[in-house]
Amino acid sequence: MKPLSSPSASRRAFLGLAAGGIAALSVPAPGRAAPLRTQARIVILGAGAGGAALANRLAERLDGAQVTLVDPRREHWYQPGFTLIAAGLKPASYSVSDTGRWLPKSATWVAEAAAEIDPFAKVVTTTGGQKLPYDFLIVATGLKLDWDAVEGFSLDMVGRDGISAHYAGPDYAAKTWAALDAFTDTGGQALIGRPATEMKCAGAPLKLAFLAEDHATRKGNRGKVKITYAAQNKTLFGVPIVSEKVRMLFAERGIDAAYDHVLKAIDPGRRIATYATPDGDKELGYDFINVIPPMRAPDAVRNSPLPWADKWTDQGWVEADQKTLRHPRFPEIFALGDVAGVPKGKTAASVKWQVPVIEDHLVAQIAGAEGTAIYDGYTSCPLITRIGRAMLVEFDYHNNLVPSFPGVIAPLEELWITWLMKEVALKPTYNAMLSGKA
Repeated sequence: MKPLSSPSASRRAFLGLAAGGIAALSVPAPGRAAPLRTQARIVILGAGAGGAALANRLAERLDGAQVTLVDPRREHWYQPGFTLIAAGLKPASYSVSDTGRWLPKSATWVAEAAAEIDPFAKVVTTTGGQKLPYDFLIVATGLKLDWDAVEGFSLDMVGRDGISAHYAGPDYAAKTWAALDAFTDTGGQALIGRPATEMKCAGAPLKLAFLAEDHATRKGNRGKVKITYAAQNKTLFGVPIVSEKVRMLFAERGIDAAYDHVLKAIDPGRRIATYATPDGDKELGYDFINVIPPMRAPDAVRNSPLPWADKWTDQGWVEADQKTLRHPRFPEIFALGDVAGVPKGKTAASVKWQVPVIEDHLVAQIAGAEGTAIYDGYTSCPLITRIGRAMLVEFDYHNNLVPSFPGVIAPLEELWITWLMKEVALKPTYNAMLSGKA
């Protein structure tokens, strides 16, 4: 692809690319086969990004299927927007819509959570006591934020005394911004980090560290602010080349890294955080802290026969073939999104590529055939490094960089075009995915 010649030309070309791509994704592919007739009972646990997207695609592919979604949450949260809210760039309402808006009319929505999963009897029991038999089960529950694992912390603290927690939801992301804004006015010590478990969007805490530094700089208060990033191991990101790039940017911008530091407790009265390290517990003082707890599968999944028995045993991710997302012991079950026990893939971008794979194998199985689609671990992170600049980091199971726009977006360069993708194009593309059109 020919390089773009100027910023204005680049902007026009990118916006045209984004708008055209989204429009194209909204048009059904020509020559698509007629829907497959079936009376299969398909239960989808979770009506978030993965559950809604798959339900909409199945509504077009199957005629007569009984699709039931199980999810108690009436609000759909656009989680990629949480960092923008926490940076003061969007209101909390930016990430909130009605769950029912995204579900196909042909599906049944049970507004309860799963309480028990019995893969031997092929029955899900809901928290309201409903028994839902199934022929196929899609586990797309998302994950559980284990706030109780951080001693001394509770969500009612967020927004006060320098405590933030933008992962908790849109309102908490807005409270995070209030705390960050106040901190970058007055200065002091900021502590930002990530848990030692697998987590959704592992780039989010890095983004917050960069944005805290940028806000302080823009206010002329950088000299009053110290930022420490607590890494759970000896790296800053799971892909080595990206980790090194982040390390270099941290060094340029005076952000300290504390390696092998895992948050275990806070003392709000003393403004002290306790971290587990290889040398024992270590206390660090703070004026601002962002709390991100360990992440695990929801209890109904963890307590079922579905998780891996020999890995992630403290987290409970659903056992799944990493290429097909099918459960190896229960072939009528698939895992989708954050709850899937695969080496990569806890981002909305991953869900976009996982959904067609499950659709292919599920429809083929109903038709008595074999699916052919493969998920290669694609994961994407628009890594914001300052307001107006970001890196589009895309990679697969093998940590290969797999750029979607070679020649336009260099994956390890801080570009305004990547910022526009995050700011302008990502949400419409996400919404198209929810509707089954991307």
